[in-house]
Amino acid sequence: MNIPTIIPLFLSLLLLFPPLAICDERQRTYIVYLGSHTQQYTPDQILETHHSCLTSVKDSEEEARASLIYSYRHSINGFAASLTPQQASKLNELEEVVAVIESRPRKYSTHTTRSWEFSGLNLAAGYDVAESMKKETTMAEAGDLLHRAGYGKSLIVGILDSGVWPEAESFSDEGMEAVPKSWKGICQTGQEFNSSHCNKKIIGARYYIKLDATEDYRSPRDKDGHGTHTAATFAGRQVRNASALGGFARGTASGGAPLARLAVYKKIGGNTCFDEDMLAAMDDAIADGVQVISISIGADEPLSPVNDSLSIGALHAARKNVVVVCSGGNDGPTPGTVVNTPPWILTVGASNMDRGFLGTVVLGNGLKITGQTVTHHKLPKRLPLISAADAALPWVPDNETDQCLPDSLAPEKVRGKIVVCLRGSGTRFLKGVEVKRAGGVGFILANTAALGDDVFLEPHVLPTTAVTYDETREIVRYIRSAKGNATARLREPRTVLGYKAAPFMAAFSSQGPNVIHPYILKPDVAAPGVNILAAWSEASPPTKLSEDRRSVKYNFDSGTSMACPHVAALAALLKAIHPTWSSAAIRSAIMTTASTRNNKGKTITDERGHTATPFQFGSGQFRPSKAADPGLVYDASYTDYLLYLCSYGLKNAGERFNCPRFPPPMYDLNYPSVSVPKLNGTLTIKRSVTNVGGDGNAVYFFSAKPPLGMTVTARPSVLFFSRVGERKEFTLTIEARDLKETKEYYGGGGYRFGWYSWRDNYHVVRSPIAVSMG
Repeated sequence: MNIPTIIPLFLSLLLLFPPLAICDERQRTYIVYLGSHTQQYTPDQILETHHSCLTSVKDSEEEARASLIYSYRHSINGFAASLTPQQASKLNELEEVVAVIESRPRKYSTHTTRSWEFSGLNLAAGYDVAESMKKETTMAEAGDLLHRAGYGKSLIVGILDSGVWPEAESFSDEGMEAVPKSWKGICQTGQEFNSSHCNKKIIGARYYIKLDATEDYRSPRDKDGHGTHTAATFAGRQVRNASALGGFARGTASGGAPLARLAVYKKIGGNTCFDEDMLAAMDDAIADGVQVISISIGADEPLSPVNDSLSIGALHAARKNVVVVCSGGNDGPTPGTVVNTPPWILTVGASNMDRGFLGTVVLGNGLKITGQTVTHHKLPKRLPLISAADAALPWVPDNETDQCLPDSLAPEKVRGKIVVCLRGSGTRFLKGVEVKRAGGVGFILANTAALGDDVFLEPHVLPTTAVTYDETREIVRYIRSAKGNATARLREPRTVLGYKAAPFMAAFSSQGPNVIHPYILKPDVAAPGVNILAAWSEASPPTKLSEDRRSVKYNFDSGTSMACPHVAALAALLKAIHPTWSSAAIRSAIMTTASTRNNKGKTITDERGHTATPFQFGSGQFRPSKAADPGLVYDASYTDYLLYLCSYGLKNAGERFNCPRFPPPMYDLNYPSVSVPKLNGTLTIKRSVTNVGGDGNAVYFFSAKPPLGMTVTARPSVLFFSRVGERKEFTLTIEARDLKETKEYYGGGGYRFGWYSWRDNYHVVRSPIAVSMG
């Protein structure tokens, strides 16, 4: 007989508070997490409960009230307060307290004219969203994702980031309808941000950071550019004739859900965000009526749920059926670096597009190197060419001579020349500044082997071309052969579409395996995240560096931060078309319709041209045109996630919960992909799919491409559906054909990959498999 046992949320007190910390009297910020609100209390009653809890460990009621930073009073029950470790320890002993978590600062890193067209949405130049909305929909248009979704006009979407530049044309409310009645939020005013900056497009704004006004605006206004860029990519209006500095990428810029209403939650300042702010922002967003949240933020390393405020907030969002989409991180190509990995978050990796800004380098031997640049220039005559390593000052360490770091180049060797600078140490922009300081007239930004074909584009201070690793080798080989007489010229740049096979994965995009949730394959999907053009804060220079005094309205940026709002926009469009679908169903539709092929019909590759794996792109490159009609979905509920956490060992991340004595194994969570660490012979996994196809009568057949040395079978292998909404269960058995041989082949704990699919006459419902041997 299974006797339910009330068990705590997180690890023991000893894990949360090591013995040495107990004697520390310094005040720190802690989150006191009480789970969910189980009864209907007013906000004032909840606040008084939190004050009472604090008073139990403080010397007076006044001290308790003064120590409170946030009271979470909507979906999340808890508070953030200034406490000593001793006080935090006492609170953790209270029966009503689920967990006490010390807040830590998180650094974020950059974790679109072409990107939507490349992804298959009809937002190309010359296509007028407003005009198309006025026209009577034709049968052909009825099948179009954007038309069916009303361009997101019924949706409220939220962005948790560095704020917004409200004057950007991307956030105009011209021609938009009244704010939806479901909106419950506010327009919080502050430094250089007043109520007039909210409109029928930016319908609400809040900020949570407590900074000196010299560091950032104490308001929802964006001083960084990151938040404005992600918001415009997510839900920016259509803007004709947008371009980056120098006129590059000129065209019509648009977000993926251009008529969606935008709610802004500023929780980053000075590139830092705190756990207590994250929870406050997510608690407000859920209560305000936001339906899809885009979060291009992540920790420096994968976090356990015990320390992950974003995971806790996202779980509460899932309870309210709010879709949460997050960037997967920029620490690739190192394996095991992907972040934001709980199964209730849709995690996004970054890929490259087929657009190139070609800046050809013509070497003195006639060889033409097709680099890339967004620095408008022309150096038509041949000029001396030198490697930074040959022009470094004597005191520069040997491992930095080729890096063009500040004050590292000898002017007498550089003056009047083009300099080759390797990427690796220092910022790309400051390498150009150093070349200019030393009297150089141009520079070539050269990739190392680790960076492969990943080329980042920035408007530099002098003529520049960025080249891939293979191109770097050609240039270095020529310089050596020329024996001090090397020359080059930089041709005027030009924009080219379809210049190479795409998408291909960005080297910086963090990769699996998922070290926190090993039975959940992450990232989930990939989307464009390199050299994305979108609106920018006019308070931030295009390079974000204090040495750069320029101001722009639109700017390029790269990172999984840029990929994330692409997928969030698709989630919003699906939410508009299928308002009754759960957040899990929407995630499933995006994943199972993704593609693993590039525009040449070949398998997606990495930055070096090698075949990419699901640890890089998850289920594949997202495909907006397919996601609205996936045929089948893998659905999951809030209770399923709580049972998953019971099996995980943390026993819940949302509230106190009656875990069964024998919870279902983690690998049985109904997820649209399969990850099996340390397989020992055979494993049978449970899954279920729900029919969401237009035709209730459907028959789906199983097929698989197993990982090498494995067999993958389903029982049953044919699924018969008689109605829409019908759910069918099946088991998936993964078995090593020859256990000894397979273990030898998989030696070292490496993973191998495969796929399985359910197919009818129209749909292909595809899921990746990742397996390592025990």
